[in-house]
Amino acid sequence: CRAVVMSAPARFVGVLAAVSAVVAFVRASPRAARMDSLVLGDPSIMRQRANGRSTDRAPQGDLLYGVDASTADRICTRNRHYAEHSGYFWTTTFLDEVASYGETTYYDSVSGKPLFVAPRGRSFDEFVRESKAHGWPSFRDEEVVWENVRVLEGGETVSLAGTHLGHNLPDGKGNRYCINLCCVAGRPA
Repeated sequence: CRAVVMSAPARFVGVLAAVSAVVAFVRASPRAARMDSLVLGDPSIMRQRANGRSTDRAPQGDLLYGVDASTADRICTRNRHYAEHSGYFWTTTFLDEVASYGETTYYDSVSGKPLFVAPRGRSFDEFVRESKAHGWPSFRDEEVVWENVRVLEGGETVSLAGTHLGHNLPDGKGNRYCINLCCVAGRPA
């Protein structure tokens, strides 16, 4: 075996070629192609307000599905990185209350504006199966109400009211929005 010694410019060209190959791969990947369907938001949406929250007020007091308002306040308005525990929706009345025969609209726990309508483009059983597999309600692009939802750099998914909703975690089927139930358990405004 013979060691190959490369000059600094040659090493740079080699690294540049490797980086270019990775960039080309990422651009050609299904995840990159799905960026067209996102509505990106400005990070200022999540700025901290004078009340210590990312929203102008606390979540609604009487949330749907038996969701705990203090959990919603902690996860939806005072947080940018954490989530309710995996499977939290199992401890609520969520699956008993949503329509298994049609679409359900999910509202912002703070503003009451519509954020998601599901299932769309799949059956209720597929929606539930995917949500159970990932531990959180999981929505797809066609189920997002883009008038009220934005995705920030890094995949954080938020409402225009400043509610932290969850994250976009794309998979082989497309964008998958893993959303905290406590953040979409609001009543319509």
